[in-house]
Amino acid sequence: MSAALASVVAAVVAAVPGPASAASGDIAPGAWEPAPQAGFELPAGARCDFAVRVEPIVDEVRKLTLSTYPDGSPKRELFTGALIDRVTNLETGATSTADASGTSLVDYATDGSMTWYVTGPVLLGFRENAGSLPKGLWIVDGQFRVEFTPTFEKTITMLHGTTHNVCTDVD
Repeated sequence: MSAALASVVAAVVAAVPGPASAASGDIAPGAWEPAPQAGFELPAGARCDFAVRVEPIVDEVRKLTLSTYPDGSPKRELFTGALIDRVTNLETGATSTADASGTSLVDYATDGSMTWYVTGPVLLGFRENAGSLPKGLWIVDGQFRVEFTPTFEKTITMLHGTTHNVCTDVD
């Protein structure tokens, strides 16, 4: 991802108005809307060497659909907002928090692949031999691009930033 693209993402986030309250409670097309992140559990060996639970404890993520395909499915969306996850080792009870409050511009392809252009931290899970990082739950922070195949294999291209395997925090 280029610095120019990161600047565009930041400018779009700053320039687009926040959520509008509609009397009917419906969200108008092109308006910011909540994008809650679901918690999940994974068995031992799936991402960490032990069974793990990831659950949001702060979730203010919202999304803005920027363009759609003719069938109405999203073509490009912008995600932003505070997201703090609690990561729990289900075998020992050890917990840690992970800040995943990045901003992502997401392009969806018709084949099920997608590309994220990210500024800030996100939490990404990697299966064994299924991407550019080893198996784990990774906080990736900085400016970078993530390309997902239709089977969710991931390739990260860093402009600059850091990676940290959260599994090591609760091992």
